[in-house]
Amino acid sequence: MTNRLKRLELTWIGKDERPRLEPRILLEDPALSYHAARRVTDHDLFDNRLIHGDNLLALKALEQEFAGKIKCIYIDPPYNTGNAFEHYDDGIEHSLWLQLMRANISRFPVQMLRA
Repeated sequence: MTNRLKRLELTWIGKDERPRLEPRILLEDPALSYHAARRVTDHDLFDNRLIHGDNLLALKALEQEFAGKIKCIYIDPPYNTGNAFEHYDDGIEHSLWLQLMRANISRFPVQMLRA
């Protein structure tokens, strides 16, 4: 027996598969966009964005434009509740959910974050 400590590890079907993401382009929908006419204070920001879509694909589309400029990204993930909601189905198989979350976390574009 060796003195090495064994680590607890999650395993699931498809864990070692790594899908490749191609570059993406975001398209603005003018009907759903709002642009303020003027600043109310000097501290107002005009460059905020709310993107509706797959979070990993959206981040991939923003990767080059925002390299080294992002301080915080808040992403609302699927929670694997097993329920079907109005806007999305959260009832996917656990191994598929783990694969999705691993892909999102391991391929997160960390180069967008500033130190």
